[in-house]
Amino acid sequence: MSGATTAAYLARRAAQKERVRILYRRALKDTLNWAVHRHLFYQDASDLREKFEANKHVEDLDTIDKMIAAGEATYNKWRHPDPYIVPWAPGGSKFTRNPVPPSGIEIVNKGLEDP
Repeated sequence: MSGATTAAYLARRAAQKERVRILYRRALKDTLNWAVHRHLFYQDASDLREKFEANKHVEDLDTIDKMIAAGEATYNKWRHPDPYIVPWAPGGSKFTRNPVPPSGIEIVNKGLEDP
């Protein structure tokens, strides 16, 4: 291989490894949304890891690209519709729990006024 071909090959392989890593992390995090209890999550995470490990021997770049595309499509198809968001993050269950009332609304505390 020439220097340019080798560099292009290595760049493409690096990009593929990054896409696989991102796909695995997203799928693993999404598994937490589906598995309510940790013992269920551990089994699902193990199954997910086996799926990724089963194909780590593949060397053909075009085959790897097809497998990544298929994996991303499967992930998008099975993503959780209502993912868990930590309570203190924007969109989380406690984020802005006590928001400022909208303007134009008057709050009356009956029985709490001073005489």
